[in-house]
Amino acid sequence: MAYSTQTANSYTLRVTCPATTGLIAAITHHLAIRQFDITELSQYDDAETRRFFLRCVFVVPPDFSGAVLDTDFHDTAARFSMDWTLRRNDRPYRALLLVSKVDHCLRDLLYRWELGELPMAIAGIASNHALLEPVAARAGVAFHHLPIVGGDKMAQEEALRRLIADTATDIVVLARYMQILSDRFTRDFAGRCINIHHSFLPSFKGGSPYAQAHARGVKLIGATAHYVTSDLDEGPIIEQDVRPVDHRHSVAEMEALGRDIEAAVLARALRHHLEDRVFIDGNKTIVFA
Repeated sequence: MAYSTQTANSYTLRVTCPATTGLIAAITHHLAIRQFDITELSQYDDAETRRFFLRCVFVVPPDFSGAVLDTDFHDTAARFSMDWTLRRNDRPYRALLLVSKVDHCLRDLLYRWELGELPMAIAGIASNHALLEPVAARAGVAFHHLPIVGGDKMAQEEALRRLIADTATDIVVLARYMQILSDRFTRDFAGRCINIHHSFLPSFKGGSPYAQAHARGVKLIGATAHYVTSDLDEGPIIEQDVRPVDHRHSVAEMEALGRDIEAAVLARALRHHLEDRVFIDGNKTIVFA
């Protein structure tokens, strides 16, 4: 996958609007006459919803003002009733990583972040347990213990909301955070909260899903990363993957393979979001990977 240019004079433009003739010409003409250099351009027309989606990365001259650039596009956008965003690519999103006790997704995200594979600023790591605080300490990331006291989940969720506000978090990542978020939370953070789960849902719910799958002789295991909605584990899908298994795989081997898939799928989904590659289109997504 190509990475977005992470320089101060590189921008990503996202556009969605009713599909019509001349959209690409209008956008590229607007950029070309200002001598902006387009480095990536992806577009899609959804025939069912009649919506147009575009992602464009371009580079401006070093002395060009971002404020002027933002104002300058309004006339073109208004002409086609565009919903649009423009972001400077050297200003990464701030991500808050939520986790409970299982650590494979968290460790993988931290490793990729340290390598520079995930263009984000980590706003912190939060958990309803203190178990993984040493992992955060080793990475030099602030850890926030948000316990559920006396079964009061709403009070804990309000503390999470305050943390999100205080840390100027842009995207919340559920890296195996084993708490159900309220409908109000999922509405307020629609399109800004990503979850990962194994592929056995809804067939094998509750504890020991791999043991249940092993007992049923499943032949594929996998994972799904999606935006969180009030419909548990049914939000718009960003990324998925599967691996074949057979009768020779033990439960422990299936669990190990599942951890690998979950970590990789979550990392890919998060990178898509961080690079402005994902558009929500009703109950599905358009991903310019």
